[in-house]
Amino acid sequence: MSQQTAEQEVAVSSIAEKQSLDILDQLMKPEVQQSLTVLVDNLPKLAEMVTLMTKAYDFAQGVATDKVLINDFAQGIGEFVKPVQEKAKGIAQAAIEAGERSQEAAGSTVGLFAMLKMLKDPEVQKTLRFAQAFLNVLAEKRNLNA
Repeated sequence: MSQQTAEQEVAVSSIAEKQSLDILDQLMKPEVQQSLTVLVDNLPKLAEMVTLMTKAYDFAQGVATDKVLINDFAQGIGEFVKPVQEKAKGIAQAAIEAGERSQEAAGSTVGLFAMLKMLKDPEVQKTLRFAQAFLNVLAEKRNLNA
């Protein structure tokens, strides 16, 4: 058994010698020597970059694992989204109610005098002013692009 162990040690040492010769052969190549020179010249910059990347990683890791920050962020987004969500719900409810009312009045016709009366409604006036301003902006943009 000791002979087998000795043979294994010889095999391992010959492999190690071959690998060290391969490494020495690689180091003797001019392009490898040039690359090593460039690396050694740039070691201070590389060390600075690694330090900055490590700090950025540590910061990102701290932010990603901070439960308080995550909860505060989630609550902040919730507070931002809630008014928009409520407004969208109100608009959707108004649209549903308007649809129901228009179905109820489907048999009646809207005459000229009813339209003139509607034009005096402040909400209709507001909508017409918006539509006019929107169309003006579209026309101006089209003229600029043309």
